[in-house]
Amino acid sequence: VRAKMAALWRCANGPRLLRIPANGEGKSRAYEANTAEVLGDRIIQWASFMWSLSCWTSPILVTYLYRKGYFTLEGMTSGARMAMATAVILSGAFWLRGLGRWANPDYCTFIAILTTARQVFSADNRMRLARYDFDFWAWPVNYSWTQVAVRDGPLKRLQPRTKARGMADKVWGLPCDVASYLMVHTFGRRMVYPGTVGLLQKAMAPMLQEGRRKLVEKYGGERAKLLAQDGNEIDTMFVDRRTIGDEKGRKLVITSEGNAGFYEVGCMCTPLDAGYSVLGWNHPGFEGSTGVPLPEHEGNAIDVVMQYAVHQLGFSPDDIIIFAWSIGGYPATFAAMNHPATSAVILDATFDDLLPLAISRMPESLRGMVIRSVNTYFNLDIAAQLNRYPGPVLLIRRTRDEMITTIDPDAIESNRGNDLLVKLLQFRYPKLITESTITMLREWLSAPTPTVQAAVYNQYSVDEQLCTSLLKSWVAVNSASFPCLIGDQLSSEEKTQLLLFLASKHLINYESTHCTPLPVSHFRLPWSLAGLRG
Repeated sequence: VRAKMAALWRCANGPRLLRIPANGEGKSRAYEANTAEVLGDRIIQWASFMWSLSCWTSPILVTYLYRKGYFTLEGMTSGARMAMATAVILSGAFWLRGLGRWANPDYCTFIAILTTARQVFSADNRMRLARYDFDFWAWPVNYSWTQVAVRDGPLKRLQPRTKARGMADKVWGLPCDVASYLMVHTFGRRMVYPGTVGLLQKAMAPMLQEGRRKLVEKYGGERAKLLAQDGNEIDTMFVDRRTIGDEKGRKLVITSEGNAGFYEVGCMCTPLDAGYSVLGWNHPGFEGSTGVPLPEHEGNAIDVVMQYAVHQLGFSPDDIIIFAWSIGGYPATFAAMNHPATSAVILDATFDDLLPLAISRMPESLRGMVIRSVNTYFNLDIAAQLNRYPGPVLLIRRTRDEMITTIDPDAIESNRGNDLLVKLLQFRYPKLITESTITMLREWLSAPTPTVQAAVYNQYSVDEQLCTSLLKSWVAVNSASFPCLIGDQLSSEEKTQLLLFLASKHLINYESTHCTPLPVSHFRLPWSLAGLRG
């Protein structure tokens, strides 16, 4: 009896099972739950859905409850009764689901394998468990940030952009601070990272499951759970192409998704199709990853991913390329800043700073609150982090990008990718930056079509051979480190030519909108100043 009760408890308390092995060839099929499990699980899932909906609509919900008198003693008593009734229903659903699983041989086989793997997570047990797809919270940890015995030092981090305030200012500003905190931790962070919203994840669940199946069965992907410094568990997928033996397969591309992107259906496909080994991961709070995607947590997540790539998967940092899409540029540049030996950084549809975009999307009446909230809680200054990375960089700009423009998609001059390029060149080549050269660079960036952009480039008679020769001479006599101080002895025309030449080497255009998958033809390794050494 005791053994049966223990088995029932394991089934009731176990994860949802999604796919099970179909045969001995690595294929899988959908798990078929019985009626009891389906009914119990639907009740639990519906409760989870309502909780997620209430968090998303919390400002409206709190106002409604206040007007209906639920913040009075009588109202709170009534609310407590409803909460108790809900708890009884959920408890019944929990045990009903457990009984259904207990009666299902497929689930019992799975839970036995999972229990064994949790006790001894050997390579054999890991392979047996990997044949199943299930709720990732139950997956054992494959790698922990504590496995690195010695670090070079604490992680470099950007500090919140808050001004020092005296006691009087702090007291006077307390209501705004409280309002800012509530805004960020209710609907604010969900607007910045909609991929954390349960409603969206529920709607995308079939696509995510199919994406994982494809990565595992078609590409031989290996799913792993990483434990980050803050205790968050990070969901990753690794596709190893080193056994193929070609040069690309020996390189690892670590991808970083956008604010509603998941590795299952995200930018992993581009480097995979290009023939590289690829390691994808999900932001904290996305699919199998736990936590919330605040800047500190994002940094901890990408750092443990980098550690895993080097210390567990065995890639050298100079064989690692970081590829990011959209807001994924923040953790990507965080990793590059803290791991400067990384081979290259490729940023697709990425902006320089969240603040200008947040201001442009919110009502003018909330401008002050938006600035306070972003500066305090979401200081995503991608440009500042990128400037601390000394290696090759390629920016890919979407010419009809509707997400990172501050005016409209057709106003390419308002694309914040332009500002990311300008800030990068200002830091790396400060002696080339003058009022006239910046005006010229902005003119080139504002060209509405490739034909017009080429005309601007030709208008300034850019001599690419001369530019390459100037840079080679500088590197030979000085170094390829940044800031590169070339420019003191150059004429205004030569500075203009050289800056345009460098801009064309650091940025390419893709004639598309923000969310279109990047074709393999646009995925290329960045130009490198160090590569000009003789």
